[in-house]
Amino acid sequence: MKRIILFITLIVALSFQVKAQKGLKEGDKAPVFSAIDQNGKTVSLKDALKLHQTVVLFFYRGQWCPYCNKHIKELQDSLSLLTAKDAYVIGVTPESKENIDKTIKKTNAGFSILQDKDDEIMKAYGVNFKMDEATFTKYKGYGIDLETNNGNNRHTLPVPATYVIDRSGKIKYVHFDPNYQKRASVKLLLSKL
Repeated sequence: MKRIILFITLIVALSFQVKAQKGLKEGDKAPVFSAIDQNGKTVSLKDALKLHQTVVLFFYRGQWCPYCNKHIKELQDSLSLLTAKDAYVIGVTPESKENIDKTIKKTNAGFSILQDKDDEIMKAYGVNFKMDEATFTKYKGYGIDLETNNGNNRHTLPVPATYVIDRSGKIKYVHFDPNYQKRASVKLLLSKL
């Protein structure tokens, strides 16, 4: 019970910390990016939009996050529905390649997952935030060591956000919620494609 209360306190503290983040809005031009996915393939937004009607771009915190894993699993389970509407799914995370592999093992993700090594993609989309030292210490107490997980000491995570980007590079839909427990449903994403 004590651990549950501490976890709820952690959620509240983290929610206050990320309220300042705004993210990009519907109608904004999506920043282009390029990064290496889990298979060693270079994936770029520009190239994906040349080949597909839309890109579903989502940001997740790491393999240690049960809400992230649930969301990724839901996307994977509905991947054929998304691709039938000519959508290309891309996940972005600050976690290391080794931990991306753990995410894939847990979720069976078959779409591209990109390591945002220097937080550049997160920054471009306005979803990055830096954990304060107290929150970092609390996470570490729960066995979540961001420095090990991400391979750096920046203590940054993304607000779990999802963007639907059309072929012209315009953002058609945004799900941005500092409460990391809330994610865009596949049904909603399908309606936005």
